[in-house]
Amino acid sequence: MADQSTLTGRLARFAKVGANLGGFAAGAAVARAGGRSLDDPKNAAELKRVLGELKGPLMKLAQILGNIPDAVPPEFARELAELQANAPPMGQGFVRRRMAGELGADWRSRFTDFTPEAVSAASLGQVHKGLLPTGETVAVKLQYPDMASAVEADLGQLDLLLSLFRRVDGSIDTSQIRDELAARLREELDYGRELKHLLLYRALLAGESHARVPAPVAELSTPRLLTMEWLEGTRLLDWKSAPQQVRNRIAEALFLGWYRPFYRFGVIHGDPHLGNYTVARADADAAVVNLLDFGCVRVFPPRFIQGVNELYSAIEAGNDARAAEAFELWGFKGLTPEIREVLMQWARFLYGPLLEDRVRPIDLDGKPGDYGRATAQKVHAELKRLGTVTIPAEFVFMDRAAIGLGGVFIQLGAELNWHRLFRGLMDDFDVAAVEGRQAEALAQAGL
Repeated sequence: MADQSTLTGRLARFAKVGANLGGFAAGAAVARAGGRSLDDPKNAAELKRVLGELKGPLMKLAQILGNIPDAVPPEFARELAELQANAPPMGQGFVRRRMAGELGADWRSRFTDFTPEAVSAASLGQVHKGLLPTGETVAVKLQYPDMASAVEADLGQLDLLLSLFRRVDGSIDTSQIRDELAARLREELDYGRELKHLLLYRALLAGESHARVPAPVAELSTPRLLTMEWLEGTRLLDWKSAPQQVRNRIAEALFLGWYRPFYRFGVIHGDPHLGNYTVARADADAAVVNLLDFGCVRVFPPRFIQGVNELYSAIEAGNDARAAEAFELWGFKGLTPEIREVLMQWARFLYGPLLEDRVRPIDLDGKPGDYGRATAQKVHAELKRLGTVTIPAEFVFMDRAAIGLGGVFIQLGAELNWHRLFRGLMDDFDVAAVEGRQAEALAQAGL
């Protein structure tokens, strides 16, 4: 397990976050008394500023909320989606103490070389580069101190944040969204679990030429320290000016690297943003991408994948009854025909590129930061009029991932026949086969 949540650390974080959010809530209330609506863009911008100063888990949670269509009012969604999960790295004194605490006082002897400065820093930990006596270059992911306390305190304050959103707009019941975010974030604290996720994905993508997953180094890993193979690569955005065919091959590799595990094993990489991929090599014929950061991995029952297929076929055939069955497979309850039709507007948007048998960009507007925004706002407004919808837990990260991947493809300016890529996976789907493969893969990875 990761660090136990300490009462002192939890209270300290709770007080800091509570003071900042409480100040925001009080300011919004005063502004409301003065005639400014709670959903005024100025309030949304102020909330982004407050959360940006807090850093840590709550900022990451808010960023995720901003990228889940309909999870929060549209005015807030745009601002929260722009939050950056980067954090200032901890100093060398922290690194020495943390490494000694995880690997022992002689930890330095385990490395031929170790870079004391972090090569990257995020909301839960930072990464260092090391060289082993074997000559292997490794990435060393080190968790910040007392993160379990911070996570539990921030989850408590997430409830305050969601209550503020409900006062603005009660069209979405976020209870299952909240529980799903909490479950995944607690899992991310356990680097021992992430090590198993690496083993899982190396098995899922074994034999695939388009994607690489780093091999973990178990003897140099703990629940708060993860050592893994260093994969050389360049940032995705470094390829934005590459020839069209090269960018297309990179996008194709990403598409297959994400969707094949989903369709064959019911498993997704739940955090698909630009920083979690690098390009090992690419030309007009083929590309190889490195998949990084496996803290957030979601396993789905095969019926959920069946629901994806059912909704595709329902949209293709204009079959309302089949669409209703698909939403039930996804876990939606008690949808009226009117509400279901509103949700279908969002579904038609997401499935649009997959239904057209032609080469095209993923979004015809081509605006990375606004991908899906206009459609989500329209859907949100309709739901606000019709009543409250409970978003099922399993839907949360799937929806977020679809938008995240779409944004990456727009950034690359990729143009592919998404229909043929998708149908190649969809047409081979079999519930029983996925159940068998999933159970075997999870067991082999120790999950």
